[in-house]
Amino acid sequence: MQNIDPGVSANNALAHPGQLGVSEWDAYALVIDARSPHEFDDDHVPGAQNLPVVDDEQYAEVGTAHRTDPHAAYLAGVEYSLRNIARHIRTLITRFDPDSRMLVYCFRGGKRSKLWADNLRTIGYRVDVLEGGWKRYRLWVRDSLDALPARFELKVLAGSTGCGKTRLLQALHAAGEQVLDLEALASHRGSLIGAIPGERQPTQKLFDTKVLEALRRMDPRRPIWLEAESRKIGNLHLPAALHEAMHRTIPVRLVAPMSERVKLWREDYAHFAQDPASMVRLLAPLKPLIGREELARWEALAAAGDVDTLFERVMTAHYDPCYDRSTKGSYDKLSEGAVIDLPSLDAQALLQVARDLARR
Repeated sequence: MQNIDPGVSANNALAHPGQLGVSEWDAYALVIDARSPHEFDDDHVPGAQNLPVVDDEQYAEVGTAHRTDPHAAYLAGVEYSLRNIARHIRTLITRFDPDSRMLVYCFRGGKRSKLWADNLRTIGYRVDVLEGGWKRYRLWVRDSLDALPARFELKVLAGSTGCGKTRLLQALHAAGEQVLDLEALASHRGSLIGAIPGERQPTQKLFDTKVLEALRRMDPRRPIWLEAESRKIGNLHLPAALHEAMHRTIPVRLVAPMSERVKLWREDYAHFAQDPASMVRLLAPLKPLIGREELARWEALAAAGDVDTLFERVMTAHYDPCYDRSTKGSYDKLSEGAVIDLPSLDAQALLQVARDLARR
């Protein structure tokens, strides 16, 4: 994308990728998504505010009416639109300075965008309309995710579950390094037990948007640190080009004592420490892989409340062998990479490791 001058259609920005490390959406005081709330929740331009021309119920009503009486549908739609736009202007738009620049988009850049843009221009704001709307934006996201990962040097942290990969990423960020935390963007820690209590994963489209926006804000002259991942994080698929680029690297492998790994699980999976049986229930689909006796052992440890032994057993009996199989099959040069021994996974120890890595 390139910078969008006042009055220049954002269509040009989607057509011509520009300088990395910036985001053109920042040029606007306000980005308005004129679509209905359910469309917005599925995916939206980074930083956009949902100021729907019609809400979900109105959208459904107008759509149903249009099948039998288009004229009546347009009458209802415009009436709803004017009321909603007037409310948004009163509650939000009046806060913006007269010289503010705004971007408006809807699904295809049609009627809903025009209703918003005409009113804003009447007020005196400088307004761009995203030609082709969200549909065009979505195509640009997909094309960009196909091309962009190859332009970066990726540094991948590998290691068994619980060895502190995510925490070291956080320490690297604190040390000033560029970090792409895919699990944070996916709101999931990966694996069957990776769901985060109280958090819902974004849709696949919104996850793609988040990954692209994170990449576009990074400097291609500097490396990006990220964690080794399989093709999926929870229900979400990694962009194929990014996954392939990750697996062309020589990863840095982390090793930590089991006592530290169990401690980390107690902290990161506190809900399972409180209710270990719930974790075992989530792992029940592994029965064909681990065997009936192993699953029964986990169930017995959970019933006895022996959380530390349960966590250790789950890691040694399942996650460690699974990691060995997956990394050996995915990283051809795994044996050539550096191995970092992490005797402690506390914040200060990891920050020192991160600073050492940053200096290399």
